[in-house]
Amino acid sequence: MKKALFAFLFLLSAAAAALYLHPPLLMAGAQFVERQLAGLTPRQVRVGDISVHYYEGGPQDGETILMIHGFGANKDNWLRFSRHFTERYHVIALDLPGFGDSDKPEASYDVGTQVERVASFAKTLGISRLHLIGNSMGGHIAALYAARYPEQVLSVALLDNAGVTAPVKSELFERIERGDANPLVVKTPEDFNRLLAFVFFEPPPLPEPLKRHFAEQAIANSAHYERIFQQLIERYIPLEPELPKIQAPTLLLWGEKDRALHVSSIDVMKPLLKKPTVVIMENCGHAPMIERPEETARHYQAFLDKAYNTEG
Repeated sequence: MKKALFAFLFLLSAAAAALYLHPPLLMAGAQFVERQLAGLTPRQVRVGDISVHYYEGGPQDGETILMIHGFGANKDNWLRFSRHFTERYHVIALDLPGFGDSDKPEASYDVGTQVERVASFAKTLGISRLHLIGNSMGGHIAALYAARYPEQVLSVALLDNAGVTAPVKSELFERIERGDANPLVVKTPEDFNRLLAFVFFEPPPLPEPLKRHFAEQAIANSAHYERIFQQLIERYIPLEPELPKIQAPTLLLWGEKDRALHVSSIDVMKPLLKKPTVVIMENCGHAPMIERPEETARHYQAFLDKAYNTEG
């Protein structure tokens, strides 16, 4: 019995060491656990000539929530947040073309082009009505989608979204105007640590092997992300003229300590929207659904309940 127990513990230790020393395996294991907890399944679909990867879960006959990540991010950003919605809603979190596991062709990745790709993605999946939620660049895309296709959108939630000129300039744009390196593009392992500190008020804990793995992925994509960021600037579509076209209830949720996009953006957007709801999360950074997923989910569910009761 003692020998069997020793052998089991030895194998368990060996497996743990293998995972620790091989970050892709550790990452795959973590993703599997998070997907199981969220009730999501990885899928992919062909949209035109682009293969789009996404997570899907929840009842097929439930109202659809489509989750759109930000610049340099991917569908995994929504895992811990989405677990609060898959019991009631049909949840989809996609990798935008150019990001995550989706194809990355030499193409345009400006916000207007991505809106049309997301619309084609929804059409391919047979989704005609949906709730949209987006963070950062994904919020810019979600808002423009809601303005262009108001008949499709049940509600739109904008989490620290890009696309407006804030009364107070953010640290990100101050750095870019000075000619400093873009803190959102990672070129060295040290850059990745600085990125975490920049994006989050309290960075979520990450095992060192996973941190190295994420840094390596970001470094490998740095040139690609630089090109996309340049396109976003050169082909910028301001939201100020678009927001009045949004018919659906709209949540403006912001991390008070966001250094990438200043919270004063809300002062510009709220008067332009027909049905705004505002939530400002204290001591929170640029990605609330990652930094404080449960609290963000509570705010979002309260917004959906309010929007449903109002619409009903």
